[in-house]
Amino acid sequence: MLDQKVADLLNEQINKEMYSAYLYLDFANFYTHKGLNGYANWYNIQAKEEMDHAMGILQYLQDNDYAVTLSAIDKPAKELNHLDDPLKYGLEHEQYVTSLIHTIYDAAYEVRDYRTMKFLDWYVSEQGEEEKNATDLLTQFELFGHDPKSLYSLNNELTQRTYTQASILNAD
Repeated sequence: MLDQKVADLLNEQINKEMYSAYLYLDFANFYTHKGLNGYANWYNIQAKEEMDHAMGILQYLQDNDYAVTLSAIDKPAKELNHLDDPLKYGLEHEQYVTSLIHTIYDAAYEVRDYRTMKFLDWYVSEQGEEEKNATDLLTQFELFGHDPKSLYSLNNELTQRTYTQASILNAD
């Protein structure tokens, strides 16, 4: 049986992951309107991945007899004015999500919930990857994105990204 505090934090994290998807859809929309379909593609795929993350947590809670309670998803409140705004906000947001995962991990550790800690190991690793990707996107834009030909090349490169369902949804 899950510790109530740990279970409640996981339940809240479902909403945070769905908010992440909403935020990234907003970023994709911004880039679509700017004519940068590669960047839009990147964030549309990010949105799908965030929904996978939410579904993984939901499934874990259900598998552990916790009655999941879904709550409203906030509207993204970031104002997007410059082409690098979503990249900056994306990195900032991934760092925030990492802190949330760490908080849940700490709560599980406090009550020696090793099963949940093992489950969260995937999310800890995933957040490392998410932060690196966000950092790389921002760094590449800062280096090359102000030159139209380079921005065109970066944008084209991002159109090649394809969606792959998160492995957490296939875990035992």
